[in-house]
Amino acid sequence: MASSGEERRSSSPGRAGTGTEPVPMADAAQLDTAEDFEVLEEEEEDEEDLSELPPLEDVGRPPAPPREDAQRPEQGGGDAAEEPQEWVDVLGSGLLKKKTLVPGQGADTRPRKGQDVTIRLKATLEDGSVVEESPALTFTLGDCDVVQALDLCVQLLEMGETALIVSDAKYCYGAQGRSPDIPPNASLTLEVELLAAQDGPDLELLSGKEKIELANRKRERGNFFYQQADYVLAINSYDIALKIISSSSKVDFSPDEEAELLDVKVKCLNNLAASQLKLDHYEAALKSCNLVLEHQPGNIKALFRKGKVLAQQGEYREAIPILKAALKLEPSNKTIHAELSKLVKKHTDQKNVETEMYRKMLGNPSAAGTPRKCKDKLPWSIPWKWLFGATAIALGGVALSVVIAARN
Repeated sequence: MASSGEERRSSSPGRAGTGTEPVPMADAAQLDTAEDFEVLEEEEEDEEDLSELPPLEDVGRPPAPPREDAQRPEQGGGDAAEEPQEWVDVLGSGLLKKKTLVPGQGADTRPRKGQDVTIRLKATLEDGSVVEESPALTFTLGDCDVVQALDLCVQLLEMGETALIVSDAKYCYGAQGRSPDIPPNASLTLEVELLAAQDGPDLELLSGKEKIELANRKRERGNFFYQQADYVLAINSYDIALKIISSSSKVDFSPDEEAELLDVKVKCLNNLAASQLKLDHYEAALKSCNLVLEHQPGNIKALFRKGKVLAQQGEYREAIPILKAALKLEPSNKTIHAELSKLVKKHTDQKNVETEMYRKMLGNPSAAGTPRKCKDKLPWSIPWKWLFGATAIALGGVALSVVIAARN
């Protein structure tokens, strides 16, 4: 899957995310491909509440818009755009609407999820400002490679159809917007023409370089969603990347390609764990961390996140040695220091609570109340010195009787 050369040039990794020019929707805000999220960023991310961003809404395949075949021109459809068309409420909420401008070639030409589609795209704000224009944008339908408005509506287009899509910010760039051209909570109007659709590449036949490039593209899309605080979509993209990496192959890879694929896999698993942790999916996050540690036992980020997962589950005794191991590998890391100190204090408090609970369960109250409570419960009790003396006398009598009997 690859976009056109023009589109690729405008979204080169060296320029994306710098805030100096618009970034195409298929590759917006890509992160540095050489590194995933820094451990030191964890505490800062926790301070910002972005939980109100919408989750992915799966609408399946909505019903086709009503068509009037009798009104369709047989040749070219040149006047079709001038005929009145009905708006289709794609989700039934009024937040995403589609209107056909130029009819296509029939419902059986609609693309399917998983296919690579190519569209002509023009995106504008409510004031008419053009924020994106691409003569040939290619992406995998259903993989969340583009904004949801496109992913949901392009599957409704017929080949050759031109449609107008009006989308709420929820299905575009949400409360975050896209710096510098799309403000927060901005609705978009998208003019889209479906140019082509074909089945995606056979993963078994991809070369090592092609598989690495495809997996990295999905991972970078996951990084974009993570930065947008849309952790559901981030998890979706990382899962797709991992499926690509783990797919069987009929092509031999070089040792360097195998090593690079493993590196991409580790990055995906680490970022997958971070996303799962944000959603409180602790068991899933723990599994992702363990998969990283199977390949790289000394991976600091996996150790740190595994420690955080166990801490969230209240397993302080297990979490502390894991964080100590991470700190040993990177002694200057302030975040690990802070997390470890916090866990040690919580573990101490937990032990104190457990100790007090056990004392109460065993009927061993605090020392201050012992004399009074014992006196109240056992008014007939005999001093221990008296008991000791009586026992000694009894034993002495038994011994004397034995000696006398032996002499007789």
